[in-house]
This record gives sequence, structure tokens and C-alpha cells, in this order.
Amino acid sequence: MCGICGEIRLDGQAPSPIAISRMTESMAPRGPDGAGLVVHGNAGFGHRRLKIIDLSERARQPMVDSGLGLTIAFNGCIYNYPELRQELEGKGYSFFSTGDTEVILKAWREWGEECVERFHGMFAFVLQERDSGRIVMARDRFGIKPLYLSETPGRIRFSSSLPAILAAGDVDTSIDRAALHHYMSFHAVVPPPRTILNGIRKLPPATIRVIEPDGSTRDRVYWDPPHQRDPADSGVSREEWTDRVLDALRVAVKRRMVADVPVGVLLSGGVDSSLIVGLLAEAGQHGLMSFSVGFEEANGEKGDEFVYSDLIAKKFGTDHHKIFVPSDQLMDALPGTFAAMSEPMVSYDNVGFYLLSKEVSKHIKVVQSGQGADEIFAGYHWYPPLMNSNDVVGDYSRVFFDRDHATLKRQLGAEWINGGDYSRDLVAERLMRPGADTPVDRALRLDSTVMLVDDPVKRVDNMTMAWGLEARVPFLDHELVELAARIPPEEKIRDGGKGVLKDVARRIVPSEVIDRKKGYFPVPQLKYVDGPYLDMVRDALTSQAARERGLFRKEWLDELFAAPSEHITPLQGSELWQAGLLELWLQTHGV
Repeated sequence: MCGICGEIRLDGQAPSPIAISRMTESMAPRGPDGAGLVVHGNAGFGHRRLKIIDLSERARQPMVDSGLGLTIAFNGCIYNYPELRQELEGKGYSFFSTGDTEVILKAWREWGEECVERFHGMFAFVLQERDSGRIVMARDRFGIKPLYLSETPGRIRFSSSLPAILAAGDVDTSIDRAALHHYMSFHAVVPPPRTILNGIRKLPPATIRVIEPDGSTRDRVYWDPPHQRDPADSGVSREEWTDRVLDALRVAVKRRMVADVPVGVLLSGGVDSSLIVGLLAEAGQHGLMSFSVGFEEANGEKGDEFVYSDLIAKKFGTDHHKIFVPSDQLMDALPGTFAAMSEPMVSYDNVGFYLLSKEVSKHIKVVQSGQGADEIFAGYHWYPPLMNSNDVVGDYSRVFFDRDHATLKRQLGAEWINGGDYSRDLVAERLMRPGADTPVDRALRLDSTVMLVDDPVKRVDNMTMAWGLEARVPFLDHELVELAARIPPEEKIRDGGKGVLKDVARRIVPSEVIDRKKGYFPVPQLKYVDGPYLDMVRDALTSQAARERGLFRKEWLDELFAAPSEHITPLQGSELWQAGLLELWLQTHGV
């Protein structure tokens, strides 16, 4: 896990080592264990290294294989690299390192574009073919690893973080109106290729892009699992689905233990992270480190779930660490949290993951985390009502959107709402494309391939990598997800959601963790914006920079300032925090 960046020139000029160095330095927290810069011909690559696999300098990056004529900058982890290496050695390839980066180079030479389909893992990489001058970019199936792009005539810059591209300079930082619509309506989810800034885009997940020397590009989506019933599964019982999911999850968790350093677990005390701990214990892991975070109460709302994480830690004998965050420490952590965000993300979980990662990184470099289970196994409250939907676009929008287009017109400044209903149009297109059998299947496909990528997954990457911590997500093992996509929706929405996964959990973890109200990282101080939090948000939204931007109507902001707790979105978020977070992010990053 690392940070990558670079510059590709298509106009005959040389890449700028200064720009690449600025991007590389900006990502120092992502890779505190080393840095490198390589320029060959029309392409320059920068890298910040976090040593997880092959701790020697033989695996340093950017990696150059002069025999194959390939240069690569790679971020992520290929979990099945030992098996792929063995296969490639059988085909006559020899290796100078023992890590996964070199395996990608050999795999590219042997299998070309199809190599990504063989990879189990999370990855974003850019490679250069010396002899053809071709550039290749690829991103993993769920976009767990980010890849941001800035294109100007004759030049492409890329990076693992958006702020790194800003650091290189010469970027159009004007606000993208459609992205602003998504941020305000689609619960701050801004799907690729857009970001909130017009001058920076991102490579979509499950995509491989080939850039020819003349600048022409070609994209291929290499993974798009059908959310449909397989006739071969027609007689599968509830018990057998449980067996299959358990077997696949065991494999997924085991795969993510591949490392040359210890691997721990982020333990919220919910079903998903508890199941990971239980499966690791079942597999014989001893001395497993687990970590939980909690916050002060606010408005009578509890700020931790330690009772459940303690229960799991005790049952499975983990080396457990509890981090309690008093309110003043939370306030102090917010500027760092905003700085760590590659894009504005409204979830309160951000500061929770940020502070948790800070503590965890003092003990360990790699953790497994439970993200993705809700989007894969139907854990959210909006799935059951869609079972009999005759209008999946309208019904999904009503339960997930923070506001409709008509409401947004009364809240955004006039110049920012002069287009169409971008968010509903996007959701309609994604929901209604072929390949999903039922309304629930359509919603699960949308959430697992769009919402998940640019909310929970991005949040975990940004907040963990701010402290040089690698997070692995076994529920996003693509074979497990392909299995889950075939399971009938009624098996998933049972028992208040995640029915089949709860059946799996009953074989592993105590029922007290399973049969309870769904939990999350509660940060009540940010849900009920008052006191110093209200002052901070008001100062940002009434600043000269905010007034000149004119994103929000003054009369709407005045309503929010007067009674923040009365303006809560359908997904229980603060409208004031949503508006304030965007302005605070823009100011933090000098936009």
C-alpha cells in the first residue's frame, strides 16, 4: 500500500520532475517508508512506499524491469501473487524481488490486458512499455485503491490523491456543477469520472485504460457481475447458501493475511468486523490485535459500542485496544481529517476512522475491516421496501437521496442549479441497465459498484492512509461478491437485512452481537452541530471565500444556523454539516 503519481507527456516535451516531486511529497503519509522518482522518455513516475510485502529495497518503486522494458508505479496488494509468481516461473520468468509489484510486470508481459482478471486484490497501477511507448492504467474491481487524473492539452498527471494533483499546480479548480448536485443529493457520492473539481477526474473501478503514443485512449471494463439468478442454483436451500457464503468468506479473510508484517482488525463490535475476528481466530491466529473507537455522548445519543467490541475481544482472546475520544480532541482532529480527504465526504465516520487509524498505526501496519458487507448482503434499511417496488428509481431516490431536485433549487445559489436533475438521471441510468433481476438486485448493484466506491471505500482508504495504515476489506473479495449477487434477495433481506450473513455469523460469533440494532461509528457531536462546532461551520460558510463562491443561498444557511438540529436528512445527517463540510474542505485544500 503506497502512493503513486506521475506525468505523461503527449506533446514531445519532457515530464516535469519538479511537479512529480511535489505530488510525491504531498503523499508522504501514504508511504512513510521510502520514496522514488523515475523518468523515462515521455513518462515520469513518483512513489511513496509503505513496506508490507518484500521489505527489501529490491521491491522499491517505481520499479523498472529493463529486461521486459517495463516501468510501473503500483499502489495496493495482489493477494494471490505467490500463486501467480509460481505460474509465471513455470513459463520461464525469473524474478529479482519477492513481492507483488514485479508479479504485475511479468503478468502484463504474459497475459496483457487479461492479467487484471487474474488478480485477487486491491490495486491501482500505471505502467509504461518502453518499446511501444504505450501507457497502461488500471484500477481494481471496487476502486479500493484510488487513481485521480488531470488532463490538459499534451499532458496527463495521475495520483493516488486529489490534493497531490493540486500540489503540482496548473489545475482547473472550478466547481463541477453536476458533481455538486451529486454531493448535495446523492449523499455526497460523486461517481467517476467526476470529482467536485472540473480539472480533476478519476479512473472508474474495474477499468483498464490504454493510452497510445499519439494520445488516443481505449477503456475496457473487465468486471461487471450479473445480479441475476443462475438456473444451476434453483434448488439451493437456505442452509446451503449459508455453507457457500461461509466457505467463500473464510477464503477471503485468509487471502488478506498475506503480508510480511502482522495484520490486525478494526473491531466496531458489529456483525461484520466481529465475524472477521471470529474467522481469524478459527484459522488459528493468536495474539491478534483489535482496535475500537468511541466518542462522548451528545443530545442523549451514545457515542460508542464498546460493550459489543469488548465482548468479541474477550471471546476470541484478542489483544484489544480501545480509543476513547473526548470532545476537545475531536475538534482538534477535524482539520487533519479535512486535509486527509481526497474529496469532500460528509459521513461522520471520517473523523472516527482518522483518529482510530492514528492510534492503530502506532502498533501495526495492516488491518482487516468490515466495509462492504451492507452493500453486498443488503444490510441497509432501504432494501426491504424495494422488494415489491414498481418504481425502483423513484423509491430508491426517496429513501437514499438527501433532498430532491426541487428542494435543492431552494438551497443552492442560482448560478449553481441551472442544469438538470443530474443525480436522479445518473441513478436512473445505473439502476435500469440490463443485468439485474429485481428492484433489490438493481439497488444492490448500484450501491456495490457506485455508492460503495465513493463513500465507505474511499473513506477507509483516505483515513487509514493518512497514517500509513493499510486496510483490507474481505467482504469485497470479488469471488464472494459474485456469489452474493446470485443469492435471491429474500435470503439477504431476512432478519432485518443481511439474513444469510447473519446465518453465517451464528456459527461463529455470540448472538448478542447479531440480534441488536444496527450500529456504526457514532459521532453525535457532529450530528447535532452546536457550540464550537457550530461556530466553526458558521465561520466557514460566512467567510469571504464562501460568499464569493456563492454555493448556497443565504436565507437557507440562516435557517440552518438558527436551528441546526431541526434540519436532518433522511439518512440522519446534518444539513448544516453537509454544507459546512464542503466549504471547509475547499478552504483546507486552497480551492
